[in-house]
Amino acid sequence: MDDQSPVMGLVHLLRAVTVEFDLLGAEFAARHGLHPTDVRALIHLLDAARAGKRATPGWLGEQLRLNSAGTTALVDRLERLGLVQRNRDTADRRRVLLEVEEKAMDLGWAFFGPVIGEVLVAAEGFEAGELETVRRFLTSVLESAGRAGSG
Repeated sequence: MDDQSPVMGLVHLLRAVTVEFDLLGAEFAARHGLHPTDVRALIHLLDAARAGKRATPGWLGEQLRLNSAGTTALVDRLERLGLVQRNRDTADRRRVLLEVEEKAMDLGWAFFGPVIGEVLVAAEGFEAGELETVRRFLTSVLESAGRAGSG
């Protein structure tokens, strides 16, 4: 593929955005004594809550590609830090559900709120149809990355 093509330009720009967000995540993790995997776990749990999905340790391990022991250690660490809580599922008492604590959300908003605000301001400069095109593109990229990571 031509490295100077418009499509490759998008690939390089997407990579640059990914690197910047990864650096922000690493800075957040370092400030709060977290491992980058802890931050990814919190993001997955917040996304699950926003989607109305019940997150179990097994589900979280799948998302992070961790084995059971690694997931347990991760959840134990997040629970000790007061960032995640384990709760019994009221519908199935054998199942444990994971919920992000208010403390984690407050820390996240304090750190990431300004950049989210900047992204919102940037997005306001686009028309609804343009935003839909960006959403479709990013959704397609996310699905492609998921297929590449699971293969």
